[in-house]
Amino acid sequence: MNQNQAFKGLKVADFSQGVAGPYCGMMLAQGGASVTKVEPTGGDWARTLGTTYGEYCAHAIVVNLGKKSISIDLKNPEGLALARKIAEEADVVLESFRPGVMKKFGLDYDSVSKNNSNVIYLSVTGYGQEGPYSTRPVTDSAIQGFSGWMSITRDENGMPMKSGMVVIDFLTGLFAYQSVMKALIGRGVSGEGAYIDCNLMQAAAAFQSAKILEHHLEGGSPNVLYVPAGTVQTADGYVGIAVMREGHYAELCKVLGREDLIDHEDYNSREKRVVHEKPLMAEIRREFLRKTTAQWSKELEAAGVIHSPINGYADYLENEQSKAVNSYSWIDHEVVGKIPLPRIPGFDGFVNGSELAHSPLVGEHSDQVLEGLGLSEAEIAALKEKGAVFSR
Repeated sequence: MNQNQAFKGLKVADFSQGVAGPYCGMMLAQGGASVTKVEPTGGDWARTLGTTYGEYCAHAIVVNLGKKSISIDLKNPEGLALARKIAEEADVVLESFRPGVMKKFGLDYDSVSKNNSNVIYLSVTGYGQEGPYSTRPVTDSAIQGFSGWMSITRDENGMPMKSGMVVIDFLTGLFAYQSVMKALIGRGVSGEGAYIDCNLMQAAAAFQSAKILEHHLEGGSPNVLYVPAGTVQTADGYVGIAVMREGHYAELCKVLGREDLIDHEDYNSREKRVVHEKPLMAEIRREFLRKTTAQWSKELEAAGVIHSPINGYADYLENEQSKAVNSYSWIDHEVVGKIPLPRIPGFDGFVNGSELAHSPLVGEHSDQVLEGLGLSEAEIAALKEKGAVFSR
C-alpha cells in the first residue's frame, strides 16, 4: 500500500473523461487525495475503450484506481446543483471537455472560483483553450500526427507510424499531475488557486523538445545520434541495439565475426558511421539473421554491448529483473479476474484488497458521496427517483 499519503485530506472533483485527465486523478488518489469521479449516468466514454469485460476495460481500470464514482445527470437541475456543490467544495477540479462545455453548466473555472476562490482547476483539451483548432475533436493518434511524433517514427520504408498505445494521452496525464502538484505547492505559499490549461498538443511538443530543437538547428534533417542503433531481426525474433562508444562498436563487430568492419575506412568513427548508416546497418542486419535472439543476447551481454531482446508483455511479466524489483503486483479483480498492475515510480506497489487497487463501477459510491455532502437518506432517495443521480 502507498503509505506516504502526501495528499491526505485533499478533495478532488474529477469530471474528466478519457485517459489524460483521469490518469492525473488516479495519481492524485494514489497520493492520498479523496478523488470523486463525477460521471454521467452512462459512464465515462473511456469505459468502452477497447475490449470490454462486463462494465470494465483495461484503460478504465488503470486510470480510475482509488477513486469513488458518483453518477450524475447534469441536464437534471438537481443533478447539476449537486455537481456544482462538489466542485465548490473541492481543492482540485479536473475536466477534459472542449472549451465552452463546462461553462454551459456553470462548472467552468470562472463560475467555480466565485465560491471557491483558491481552487486549482485543470482543463485537459486537445489543442488548448484558444486558437482556430481549439474546438476540434481529437484523438491520441491525431496529435501524434499533428505534433511531428509520427515523422520520427517510421517503418523501414519510411512510412510514418503511430505508437501502439495512447502514449500522448498518458504523457498529458503525467504533465497534468505535475502541474497540479506545482499549483498545490504554490497555493501553500501564496494561498491562491490556479487555472491550468494542459492540452495534448503542448504535452506532445514539450516531450519532444530536444527533437524539435534538433530539427531547427540541423535544417530539418537531424542526424541520428549514433550508429549502429535500432531493431535488427534474428533467426527467431528481434533485438534492439544501441552502440554509442567506439569500444562497444568494436566489441559488436567481434561478436558478429566481422572484425573487418572495425577499421573500415567508412565506419572507423562515429561521424563516419552516421554518414554511412544504411550500408553499415545492412551488413549488420545480415549477420544477425544467423542466430537466435537468445544466442545473440548471451554473446552481446558477455561482450558488454548495450542491447535488449524485443520483448512482448508476457516476456516482461516473466522476466527475472521485473520480478526482482517488484515492478508489478497481481491483483484479484472482482470482474475480470487476476490482473497485473505495474507499480508507479515513486509509489509503493498495489496491494490486493486495498481501496487504491480498486476501480469503481459507474455510480458505485453515489450514496457515500451524497452522504458526505450532508444529504439525508430521504433526500438521496428523492434524487434517485427523479433521475438526478444513479446509484448501485
